[in-house]
Amino acid sequence: MAKNKKIKKIKRDKRLKKIKKERGWFSTVIYFVLIAAAAFMLVTAGFSVVDGFMISEIHEEDEDMKFCLSVYEDISEEEGVDILKLKGREFYITDASGKVIHENGKNTRSETGGVIYLDISGYDNVDAYQDNEKNFFDFQKGNGIDIHWSDLLAEVTAVNDGFIETSLYIDADEKMSVDKSVRITQASQGLEKEIGAAEKIYMPFWIKLDLSDGSVFFGKAYVDFGVNELATAMVVAFALGVLLVLIVFMMIIGTIRRAIRLKRLKDFFFNDEVTEGRNWTYFLVKGEQMLKRPWNAAKKYAVVDLKFVGYGNYCLCHSVVEGNDMLKKVMWGLKALVTKKEIAVHRDADKFAMLLKYDDETALEERLKNITTKLTEVDREHVFNFQAGVCLVEPSLKNGRPKRRKNINLEEIFNNAAMALGKFAGSTDSGVQFFDQLLKDEQKWIESVQANQQKAIDNEEFVVYYQPKYSPDTGELKGAEALIRWQSPEFGFVPPGRIIPIFERNGFVLNIDHYMITHVARDQKRWLDAGYKCVPVSVNVSRAHFIESDLAEQIRDMVDAEGAPHEYIEIELTESAFFDDKNALLNTIERLKSYGFAVSMDDFGSGYSSLNSLKDLTLDVLKLDAEFFRGDNESDRGQIVVSEAIKLAKCLNMRVVAEGVEIKDQVDFLATQGCDMIQGYYFAKPMPGEDYEKKMEMADAPSSVSSDELTASPRGGEALRAEAEAGTREGEALGEEKEG
Repeated sequence: MAKNKKIKKIKRDKRLKKIKKERGWFSTVIYFVLIAAAAFMLVTAGFSVVDGFMISEIHEEDEDMKFCLSVYEDISEEEGVDILKLKGREFYITDASGKVIHENGKNTRSETGGVIYLDISGYDNVDAYQDNEKNFFDFQKGNGIDIHWSDLLAEVTAVNDGFIETSLYIDADEKMSVDKSVRITQASQGLEKEIGAAEKIYMPFWIKLDLSDGSVFFGKAYVDFGVNELATAMVVAFALGVLLVLIVFMMIIGTIRRAIRLKRLKDFFFNDEVTEGRNWTYFLVKGEQMLKRPWNAAKKYAVVDLKFVGYGNYCLCHSVVEGNDMLKKVMWGLKALVTKKEIAVHRDADKFAMLLKYDDETALEERLKNITTKLTEVDREHVFNFQAGVCLVEPSLKNGRPKRRKNINLEEIFNNAAMALGKFAGSTDSGVQFFDQLLKDEQKWIESVQANQQKAIDNEEFVVYYQPKYSPDTGELKGAEALIRWQSPEFGFVPPGRIIPIFERNGFVLNIDHYMITHVARDQKRWLDAGYKCVPVSVNVSRAHFIESDLAEQIRDMVDAEGAPHEYIEIELTESAFFDDKNALLNTIERLKSYGFAVSMDDFGSGYSSLNSLKDLTLDVLKLDAEFFRGDNESDRGQIVVSEAIKLAKCLNMRVVAEGVEIKDQVDFLATQGCDMIQGYYFAKPMPGEDYEKKMEMADAPSSVSSDELTASPRGGEALRAEAEAGTREGEALGEEKEG
């Protein structure tokens, strides 16, 4: 059972951890990063295509001019110039001093230019310059080429209007092929041919080439675009742009829808069905986020466990539905009393949790008192009380500066607030309690016990004590109860009242049950083999154990493994176990009895349904609670109750044990009423196994401690009684083991 609880807690903690890491904006950022990446890839692809086309065109122009110059250098200068002119290019050649020695056409070269690094195998770098009249390019100091798109679009518009101008004119008598002209004027015929919008657009630039004799050639080159091709490219680019916009739009819509859906899911997950406010999970997730934020490192916070006192009684007097309505009123009352940067949630049943900011502890206490006072007014027909347990979260300093709370655990802090709330135990008054040093020491003790509990089992540090049970008539040893003590190398002798409540809460009490049953069976077997006159020994079994369907078989197998007869082991359960799974309890009791074990009910009379329990449980032994024998012993009322309880047990064929008996008058009275056994300080205190062996040896002459001896004791009767109350494991609710 404890293992299952631990597994469930681990799974729950994992889910909470996952939720705490969930950020709605994270997916949005990822979407926009993807959008930006897609846009960048499209733009990069477009520029790559343009750059590739440009590099190819520039290389072709460079190669064509180099070919012409190779011819120019191979023949006479005059013939070479004529051939260059026949090619129809605009150019000029300067000598080594920079003086123009040959030219053709208009020199429109700009002084702005740079080296174009083509970075392709077989392609030479090119010295290029802008054209002054039509500047379509920026040649950077590298391989980058920037197009002046505004000028290019203006040229496209001009082409579409049917007007394309050029500075290239060719003589009619010159027989040649003109590749680069877009408008040809044949002067001798007076005929002008206009080329329409279906022709090409030429984007001019200048190329510089050095000649072998030291002169320099500057030639006008062109990168040509077909208008239809360019228009098609622009349409494709526009379509891609539209597609990109649609993709971006759909992704944004998807992001918004996902954010809305995520918010709805979180609202559902964080919603408290009873109060329609926020729930405990919201408190843990959002509270930790708030405490961990860097800008909150210097702020002080208070974690509050708030209890609605009397909620259970209100539901009993009215109904669960009306009780839920009242919880809703309290929740909305709390929301009105906290700020937007604070948290208030319904935790469970009559509990609420708050995370409040504060500057001064005294002012915080006054504020909490005001909150509890205001909440008493949530219903005009009833007056309620509220109790608050508080744990403070102060800034952590590093080198005198506030340090971010990176590893804070809000659930652990809330447990401290709950521990402070526990100081109201037994009180119904409103109030505020802070987690103080005593509670911190108690928490430290709990952590120490839990850290050492398994080692104590492994090293057998737990010691079995036995408290004998005697016949009030004959003084004969009739039985004993096994009680646990911890002889710790680190903490010394630890009474059970300091450890059993901890084991009850963390589930380790199941291991203790196994340990006790095994060791008692082992002792009984050893004593029987040694020839002692053994009597049944009762062993407490936690109520948590009775939900295990095979508990009877577990006990049988443990006792059999030690070789002890079943009739010498008595299984003792508290009356409170009856309030769990009744059918499972009855079934386990029947199987235990079928295996030969006796079953007893401890603490009879301490609960509210004792008679109802006896009606259904077929028990062997009934133990009268020690409270029957404390207080005013001269009153007849107590004796009447005890007398009738013994009669009832006898009618149900049960033996009766009275625990907590300390004086002779009580022994005499119980003897007259037919009580079978007495367990208490009158006869013996709990003792180690070695001392119990001596009691078995003296079975015919029990050692009694009279009331006079109790009073004369250096510690006094009250001191011994206090030791008894520190006892073993009988008080299930308090987790304390009271001894007789």
